[in-house]
Amino acid sequence: LSLVQSEDLVRFGLIPEFVGRMPIHATLEELDKAALTRILKEPKNALLKQYKKLFEMEDVNLVFTDDALEAVASEAIRRKTGARGLRAIMESAMLDLMYEIPSAQNAQEIIINEDVILNGQSPIILYEEPKSA
Repeated sequence: LSLVQSEDLVRFGLIPEFVGRMPIHATLEELDKAALTRILKEPKNALLKQYKKLFEMEDVNLVFTDDALEAVASEAIRRKTGARGLRAIMESAMLDLMYEIPSAQNAQEIIINEDVILNGQSPIILYEEPKSA
């Protein structure tokens, strides 16, 4: 695909007027699991950082295992949604938790593993010991 020319697009069936309005033809590679995992973790506004910050506001440390992040990436590949589908997958795994944690007393850390992402299991929630008066 990297060698596609305007004539190829016209032969494919696109009208010349439309092809003429595209001065640059760029081909893209399909994102693999490693690339999708990096998208979850590395950008300045990465999804993982957003969720961690959200739970940090409730004084809860949110931890995603590497297996969980790979499961999110694998699910995006399976659904053929690419990077845009990452948010929907994360949202479905985190939705109930985002409503439950603000009212949870003494929750200190939440661990999201592969089973939470793939099987809808409950995350591991670690609680701090109540302080004695």
